[in-house]
Parts: sequence; structure tokens; C-alpha cells
Amino acid sequence: MAEAVAEVLARFVPDGVVIESTAISPDPEGEGHPVGPLRVCGYLPADTDLEDTRRRLEEALWYLGCIRPLPAPQFKSIEEVNWVDAWKQHYHPIPIGQKLIIVPAWLEIPPGDRIPIRIDPGMAFGTGTHPTTQLCLEIIEDVARRVGNLTDVIDIGCGSGILSIAALKLGAERALGVDIDPQALVTARENAALNGITAHLEIGAGSVAEIRAGVFGLRQAPLVLANILTAVLIRLLNAGLGDLITPGGYLVLSGILEEQAADVETVARDHGLHIVNRRQLGDWVALLINHPAEASVRGPRADGGLPGRPTEPRDFRPR
Repeated sequence: MAEAVAEVLARFVPDGVVIESTAISPDPEGEGHPVGPLRVCGYLPADTDLEDTRRRLEEALWYLGCIRPLPAPQFKSIEEVNWVDAWKQHYHPIPIGQKLIIVPAWLEIPPGDRIPIRIDPGMAFGTGTHPTTQLCLEIIEDVARRVGNLTDVIDIGCGSGILSIAALKLGAERALGVDIDPQALVTARENAALNGITAHLEIGAGSVAEIRAGVFGLRQAPLVLANILTAVLIRLLNAGLGDLITPGGYLVLSGILEEQAADVETVARDHGLHIVNRRQLGDWVALLINHPAEASVRGPRADGGLPGRPTEPRDFRPR
């Protein structure tokens, strides 16, 4: 009866009617699929005609209910709010690790020595508030400090561009960010401009296959980032994600729930990759993975550190 109810509501609601699901069927690689029962809703202006409009609407639905029983309509008063501004009031600068601070684009950069990453996420993932993003940023900072020179970075599923921007501000020379969401590409370019690193960041539509095919300026990098969903990470590992890492380089995987981490680690090892470190924040896990070429020459370090520079401590435990 949802379509019939929507047709009746449309006679009284000036700005259109929405049919929405009240439950979602889970999808490991996406947002899920809507399932019933359905809710039909719309907004009535709270003007002098409201009570008369409400009476006529209830009457029309009563007649429709004579054909087939319907639940009684529900009415709720909604205060008019500028939701964009209301959201912004609760988004503040976020210190990450020892050096970084995520600053909403509409706020002033706070004083201090931290490196500011200015972000206006729009509709793209990557505000800096989610544990998966924070874990990635901490590991990028650790790698930058230990390696000393990041040179190139590839960011798979770049979202708002926050990880690529952070890597560049931490010393990387150039970065490639790819995503399959067109809105993310727009947002990432805007954030690159906000941070003054547009000349060093290439943004494009695609994923592992397009990078391996040479569509972009980078085909490999010593640091590869992928903050997505576990099922997608596993699929990308099987599609050659490890081939994007230059010998001796590193791969950061995030977006992994604690109970899913073992599956990702198993697939990574099946492709000859070495798990250097596992870092956790709440229920979320991020993995630092080493390209096998360097590990096979020097051997993985028992302390989980970076191979190849044995004169200083090498571990990626939180500091």
C-alpha cells in the first residue's frame, strides 16, 4: 500500500513525499539494501491551514484504509534548523599523533607547532573523527618519522583526501588519491586546494586495476594506504594491491573491525606480505604491512620495527 499512501499524501504535502525503509539488510561491501516495513512521510508547513490540512489528510487515509487496513498516521512537530551550521558547531580541531591536527575548514588554525590538515569533508568519508582515519594518520606519521623520506604515496579510496594531504604535509613529495565515488573526487580536490598542495596531489577515478594499468602518474609507491571496508580490502588484496608497493615499502590497511582482522592478515600473508604491526582503537584495527622484497633480504624484526636501519629502535607501538 506504500505507493497508494504516497499518492494520497502528495495531494497535501507541497514539497514531495518520501518512501523509506525502516530496516536495512547488511551488505559487507556497502551500505546495505532497504527492506520493509516501509514508512511514507512528508512535511506539512505549520501555517494557519495546518489543522484543516491535517483533518483532510486523515480523512483521505481513512477512506484508503477501508480498502486495506493501514496504521494510523503519526504527526511530529519539527523545529526548523540549519542542519549544516548545527553540525559544524560540534566539529572541532582534533590533535592526532605527535605532529598533526585536523582543522575544520571554517575554523581558524589554532596556535602551536602541530601541522594543520584543513578539511571540509562534504559528502565524502574522512573527517578525522573516525577511529579508522585516526589510526591511519598515526601510522603515516610514524612511518614518515622512521623512514625520513616518504617520496611517493598512493591512497586507495581517498574519500576527502585527508590521508594523502597528511602524507604530503609530513614530507611526501607527491601523492595519488583514487576513489570510485565522484563526489569524493570533487571534495578531495577542494581539500587539496585548502591545504595548498594541489600541485603535488593527483586525484582520479579508479582503484587498483586502473593504477596497475598505468592510467595515473604513479603505478607504485613506497607507502600505499587503503582505509575502506574489510571485504573490499580482501578483494583488493586478491586483485593485486600488494603489487602497488615498491620493494621495501609499506601498506597501511584500515577500516577493519577487531573480529575481522585475522581474515585480512591471513589474506595478506597468502600474498607474501609481512605484518609489521597491528594497532587498535576501540573496535577498529589498522595494519602496517611490509613488502616482501625487503623483508626477505633482511628478515622481519621481532620488535615489529622497520627493517633496514638497525641503529635506532624500530617499533610502531602507540607513543
